[in-house]
Amino acid sequence: MVALLATCWGLGCGGIATESGAADASAPQSRASDLLGRACTPERENDPSFVGFHEDEVSLETRHPECGDGVCLINHFRGRTTCPYGLAKTRCETPDGAFAWTPGNPLVTAQCTDRTAERTVFCSCRCANALGRTDDGASYCTCGTGMTCTQLVTSIGAGDDDIAGAYCIKAGTAYERNSACTEVCDPTRAPCP
Repeated sequence: MVALLATCWGLGCGGIATESGAADASAPQSRASDLLGRACTPERENDPSFVGFHEDEVSLETRHPECGDGVCLINHFRGRTTCPYGLAKTRCETPDGAFAWTPGNPLVTAQCTDRTAERTVFCSCRCANALGRTDDGASYCTCGTGMTCTQLVTSIGAGDDDIAGAYCIKAGTAYERNSACTEVCDPTRAPCP
């Protein structure tokens, strides 16, 4: 069970909403650091009625099993990782063209071609605090090759100091609101992985 889901809305991510108890998103473990950049499936997708994430939000799932109990980062991603072409009526088209039936009949939007799950949903870790510092006594990770330390979650109060700050993201995947999500994944004209 994931211990924390923090969601940061908007470009500046001026706030976060916490759905469950606090957890330390900065505590790197050797296994978690070995998995940086590895794909993860958000636990929320286990709920068949979940309609998906929105590209204007950042979400963190801590103690994620696919990330060695580290953080699964959902960085300005739209839709569901398991449904790249969206969901119409009762089926979700998969990358190989087959249809997977999804219970609950939710409507899910297609992923953005420039913000696919492969580029924006992966194991990460907290690499700096909300001020961009690492000298406050908390534990921070070092981003590996092909990753950059980027501010994603701003602080809204003392209770979120253990999750606010910068996280490792894949190089070249920083979110630019004005140019992001101009085209959606489509199996015939804009195939996505």
